Amino acid sequence: MSTESRGRALPGMAMLPLVALLTVGGLAVTIRAGFAIEDGESWGMPVLWASIAVQVIGWLLVPGFFTLQPNESRVLVLFGNYKGTIRKDGFHWGNPFYSNAAVDPRQSEKSEEKTKYGTTKRVGLTRFKVSLRARTLQGDQLKVNDRRGNPVEIGAMVVWRVTDTAKAVFDVDDFREYVTTQSETALRHVATEYPYDLGDEAAGTGVSLRGNPDEVAATLRQDLEQRLAVAGVTVEDTRLTHLAYAPEIAQSMLRRQQAEAVIAARRKIVHGAVSMVDMAVAEIAELQTLEMTPEAQSAMVGNLMVVLCGESDVQPVLNTGR
Repeated sequence: MSTESRGRALPGMAMLPLVALLTVGGLAVTIRAGFAIEDGESWGMPVLWASIAVQVIGWLLVPGFFTLQPNESRVLVLFGNYKGTIRKDGFHWGNPFYSNAAVDPRQSEKSEEKTKYGTTKRVGLTRFKVSLRARTLQGDQLKVNDRRGNPVEIGAMVVWRVTDTAKAVFDVDDFREYVTTQSETALRHVATEYPYDLGDEAAGTGVSLRGNPDEVAATLRQDLEQRLAVAGVTVEDTRLTHLAYAPEIAQSMLRRQQAEAVIAARRKIVHGAVSMVDMAVAEIAELQTLEMTPEAQSAMVGNLMVVLCGESDVQPVLNTGR
């Protein structure tokens, strides 16, 4: 595996006067030597060839100039050999024979331009320049089976950046495509490790996609960091952006959730009703103001449970003794 090392480059402003002298000065000497040849002077021809050679050298040095913006780097490759990475922003000059992006356009980032229709097109190549800025990958919504085998739709957002330019350029074919593919693979793998929902009967006993999104996102980030280390990429943040049952089972799961909610509500109602009946019987027995037979006590308990647990208002029936 490749490892990033520090490259060497000269300040561009220091080399600019020298290159200008070689090109412009050489051109002036060439013109003067031409006049000397016309005048029949013997030194004209040697000086002419020397000035042409100086100009050629000057023009060969011109491609060595390059600029870097903040959080941008350039990978230096000389005749197939990696010579380091420049990370310092500013105006630089390096060996003009450092490889151009045209040698292998897959390993150079392409600039993008928004069209009037909202689409993005590629408009040019840079020379092995790699952005070190944080990037956001908004993944597509995937249909996967959770741990229980239920089909769910899930999507995630990944924030990543390149930290090792040598690995990003030389160890994978296209690190941007690699990040996209591995993010989808990791999301599918993590989604199969957890159920969509634990249900009320298992609440608090495990991790689910719906109930613990932060824990799931942390697991996804850890998985991605291991997968993307080979490409020199660091994952800074992951978040689930979409989670739902697949359309074919959404209605069935909705009815199940509604049934679970009704059962949970009934359980609380019954628990509260039993507590109130127990309190009423205990207070009547404590006051000793009313003697109740076991049959009357059972009837009172039944009536109170019906009143407290019923869904509709109770209509009392009065006994007039007739």
